[in-house]
Amino acid sequence: IADLVPITFILINAVAIYVLSAFAQIRNAAAILAISVFITYVGAGLDGQAGMGDYNIQLDDSYKGKIVKGCPAYEDLRQSSMDNFDMTKYQGLWYWQKVHDWTQFKEIYDTTLEIKLSDDGRSYTNNLGIKGPSPKSNPLSWDKSPIANGAHYFWGGDINENDVRGLALERGFGVEFPNYIIDVKTDSNTREYKEAIQFQCIEVGGVRLYEGIDFMSRTPEMSDEELNDMHARAEKAGLYPYGASPEQMHHIERKSSSDDVHNAWQTLWEVVGVNKLLDMAAEITKESII
Repeated sequence: IADLVPITFILINAVAIYVLSAFAQIRNAAAILAISVFITYVGAGLDGQAGMGDYNIQLDDSYKGKIVKGCPAYEDLRQSSMDNFDMTKYQGLWYWQKVHDWTQFKEIYDTTLEIKLSDDGRSYTNNLGIKGPSPKSNPLSWDKSPIANGAHYFWGGDINENDVRGLALERGFGVEFPNYIIDVKTDSNTREYKEAIQFQCIEVGGVRLYEGIDFMSRTPEMSDEELNDMHARAEKAGLYPYGASPEQMHHIERKSSSDDVHNAWQTLWEVVGVNKLLDMAAEITKESII
């Protein structure tokens, strides 16, 4: 219908609605199944046992038979590659390669992080660009999404000249949290940073409420060998207890073409003003850090 919804989709939904409304036993069974799936999914995240990099909300992880509580100190994780760290070389465009972050859904793709340092070097702005859902996980619907062509949100960071280089206090989404730049890899020719590992952790009363790990590079694609090397560096830094192992991190999908999506659905979102709402939301997050 108008290139928006296949007729077969409407017919299947009509049949499903009729069956659920006409037969109480099927309706009750479907409700029980939905509740069971939800409880199982949340329970797996709470236990940290499902190997889901996007939904591990276990507060105190068990790692090699030991319970790991709270957040580590930056000095316990910081690697020697951070000696003489230069924030001016760190700013710019980064591509997320792998993440461990239950606030980010596994359906996102082509994720980028652009860091802009202030003129005085005492603060910076993060601009996260996301698209979703990914073509691989949603092959029939990804191009119909209102954020198929991307959405952005912002948060900021403050750099204290008395702190160790690589440590900053970030603010956004109504909270403040430390950002640890754990490790950087320098290009042997340009001497610019080409890979980085970041870690964020929020702790209240000795209880870890949030942990985030980002594997980033200056190029959209990385080989398996390069990613395995990042895992090895993360393990050496002591990040595995917090979710840096391969089974606990989500690999960000990259679409083969970076061209914008143009179809009837994207025209519809533009007509109803969804793009303006996304721009407004981005501006609100940007203004909140000023």
